[in-house]
This record gives sequence, C-alpha cells and structure tokens, in this order.
Amino acid sequence: MAMTDRFDTAKRPYELIAIFRQPGPLHVAAMLTELHSIRAELRACSPLLDEWLLKGDTKNEAYLCKVFDSTGPTTAATAVLAESLKKIADPKIVGMWNGREGPEGASLQYIGRVAPETSMIMLIADPGAFSKSIEPALRLVLRGVSLLAPSVVTVETTSYFDKQVFEDRPGVGWMLYLQRVLTAQQVPEARALVPVMGKREKGKDIQTGTIIVSVTDAPFSDENPEHVKVANAIEIRLFDQDLLPRYMDL
Repeated sequence: MAMTDRFDTAKRPYELIAIFRQPGPLHVAAMLTELHSIRAELRACSPLLDEWLLKGDTKNEAYLCKVFDSTGPTTAATAVLAESLKKIADPKIVGMWNGREGPEGASLQYIGRVAPETSMIMLIADPGAFSKSIEPALRLVLRGVSLLAPSVVTVETTSYFDKQVFEDRPGVGWMLYLQRVLTAQQVPEARALVPVMGKREKGKDIQTGTIIVSVTDAPFSDENPEHVKVANAIEIRLFDQDLLPRYMDL
C-alpha cells in the first residue's frame, strides 16, 4: 500500500473523535492517564500536540497549569480537575488546549460517562498543529483503538459533517475505524483498508476491526469535491450493506 509522506496543508481544522464505553468508574486521575497514554502519538502528529494546559477563566490562568510532565499527569492538574468535578457524577468533562491560537491551536477533550452510556475523546487541531503525513495520523488512530476499544473512530475536517450522507451515522471523512472486518470487495471505493489486530484468548492474532481511508495521496479536505465524493460513496456502500452503525446503536 503506497502512501505519500508529505501533503499540502489543509485549510480546515482536523477533528478526531473516538466513541467508547468506560468500563470502570470515572476518576479524574484515570481519565488523565488515558489521555497521557496517547501523548507520544499526538507528538508524532505534531510537536504542537505535546504540551497541554488546563483551560482557565483567563488566558493567564490557563498558562499556569501544565497537564502532563514526562511521567504522566501532573499533581497540580489532577488536583484542580478533581476539585472542579467532585460534585459532577456524569458526565465528567476534562478539557485542555495546547496554548496556541490561530492556525497552530488545538484542544483535547475527554467526555466521560458511566457505561452503558458512551464516552468520547475529541481532538480538534488546526492545520498547523496536525500531521502533514498520513502515517502518524494512522498510528494515532491505532493507539486509540488499542487503548480504548472504541466502537468508532473518525478523522475528518470539522465542517465535513454538513457534507456527509447520513446525519445519524458516523461519516467516513479521511478515516473511519469500525469494529468490523472489511474487504476490498465490500468497500471498493476505499483507497486503503488498514486491518486492526487483536489477540485471541490463547494469544493468537485475530483481526478485530478495520480503518477505512478515503484519501491517500493528499490531506482530506471537505473543500475538495473529489474527496467528498469518495467519502460519500464509501458511506453509501457501507449503509447499503448494513455496515454503517447509527450513533444511537454505538
């Protein structure tokens, strides 16, 4: 599978959303530890996704509290969030930003809810703060799948929602992960199908899902009619085979 390494910069912010079920109680320290667990993959997408700050009432307040250090969540950030969320049972929302504005800005949010309700991790990164290469973005999705066992992960531009085919189902955008084994015969419009592997009880590898990629020779842009056409065609193909779940069924 050949993919170009360098792409022209897209104009729209990128949005990565992982939808999953939190198996245990919602503890702030655990939520921060999960976010820290994808820090290396975020850094590989862009060095501007390495340092994170808590959001404050003012910009000066926000610059005061770093969320992570080299070992994990900082004591200060954990204490601040635990105090602010101690009376909130569900959902617990942990938000942070990268301290940049304009074309290098980014935010990271964990919306935690007790199972069987779904939780969500959402990254929004302006083009200057996201990967110019497809491989780091794929590794970020793969790491998120390994960590969270999500039902769906999407990577798209923030305004693609208005152009996707079905409002009640995930869009394909640039990448869509589903907990399904998919083949090229099932989704011939896809430019790449990346298998996601897991382990059987006895340790044998088994495919547990697939990342569908709509564009491999350029960064996905909802301003490019051809990109939207391919993503929409994949959505229709999946829907026709009952392979594209509704949000309410996730």
